[in-house]
Formats: sequence, C-alpha cells, structure tokens
Amino acid sequence: MKSAEHSPDPSWRTLYAAGWIAALLYVIMIVVPLVLLLTAAQPPRTGGAAVLQFIASHKVIYLVELVCFVGLSLPALVVFLALSVSLKELDRSTAVLGALFGIVSEILALALNSSPPSLSGQLVFLSSQYASAATEAQRLALSTAAEGFIASANAVSSAGVMTALGILFLSIVTLKGVFRRSAAFLGISTGAVGIVFEAFRLLIGFAYSLYGLLLLIWFIVVGWKLYTLSRR
Repeated sequence: MKSAEHSPDPSWRTLYAAGWIAALLYVIMIVVPLVLLLTAAQPPRTGGAAVLQFIASHKVIYLVELVCFVGLSLPALVVFLALSVSLKELDRSTAVLGALFGIVSEILALALNSSPPSLSGQLVFLSSQYASAATEAQRLALSTAAEGFIASANAVSSAGVMTALGILFLSIVTLKGVFRRSAAFLGISTGAVGIVFEAFRLLIGFAYSLYGLLLLIWFIVVGWKLYTLSRR
C-alpha cells in the first residue's frame, strides 16, 4: 500500500479537475481534424499557388484543422501541469523535467502557429491576398512567399520531439505509483515512439499515424486518472 506522503496532494483537486477537462478537450480537438483528414479534401504538401487556391476554396475545413491542430497545445499545457503536480510526491525532479519539456513544447508549438499538413495561419492571409491579386506578378510573389510557410509547416519541429520527451519523463515517474503499471508502460511507449517518429516524420509517412493513436489513448488514460483524483 502506498504511504500517504507518496499519494497525490488532495489540495490540488481543482487543478486535477482542470486537467481532465483539458484532456477531454484535447481528445476532441484531435478527433475532429482526424475525421476531416479521412473524409475531406486536404491541402497539397507542395506548390504555393496550389495551396493558396485550395484555402480559398476550402476555407472552413482548413480553418477547423488549423485551429484544432495548433490550438490543442493550450489544453495540453494544462494536462502536463496537472499530471506533474499529481506525481511530484513520487519523484519531484523527474516530474519537473517532464513538465518542463511538455509545457515548453506546447508554448513553442503555439508560437510556430503551424502544423502538417500545410497548415499555417499566415497562409490564410496570403490566400485572401492571392484571390484579390490584380496581376500575375503579384500572384507569383504571393505564391513564392507561401512556399516558405508550407516548408516550415511540414518540416520536422523540435516542439513535437519535446512533447514526446515530456510524456516519457512523466511516464517514468508513473512506474512508482498513482497510475497502473499498464498505463505507465503505455506512456513510456508513447514517449519513446514519439521521439523517433517526430524526428524522422518526413521519412516515416503514414506509419506516423501509429504515434497519433498512442498519443490519443495516452491523453484519454491521463484524463481519466485526473478525473478520479479530482473526485477524491
């Protein structure tokens, strides 16, 4: 039986409640764009003019995917913070490191304001300018500028690697308690797979969806545990 000093601090129940609500929001914000990825037309990965024309023709779908994929960093921030606090009595140093990697990664992701596939807030503005451009020279300049944002959106991001590192560190702490060992191994697997898949995302292709599935399941498991902690 775990000793009281190694149990989650009940005085943080409000944060745990915020954590499970944030985890639920995170799951929703992943599921919605994933459904669109499978059922709706998607922007090209290359070609500035082609992407700008796509956004003009599919603006609602594009904006929903952009807001969800970029905006999910906000609830993820709360989840990482709440999880680290629930684990701090087991291993404060490792829990803080996990929180640091996770929170910084989400702040960085928000600052980048972009995500694969070819999702970028700057491209929405350029698309409007492209649609109203009066000359071919203006369209060429806008499509050239778009190429840079497309390359940035689809490139390997340090934020993704740091998110996986945060999950890995926090999951190592869960081996010592609070979570079931099966949940701890799920988190360790998610973090380890995520580090490799994020670093080599451009080479992995469709197999990257495996990490996306693990990530989704991990947030569900963490959200449920934070819910139970908030109810104690």
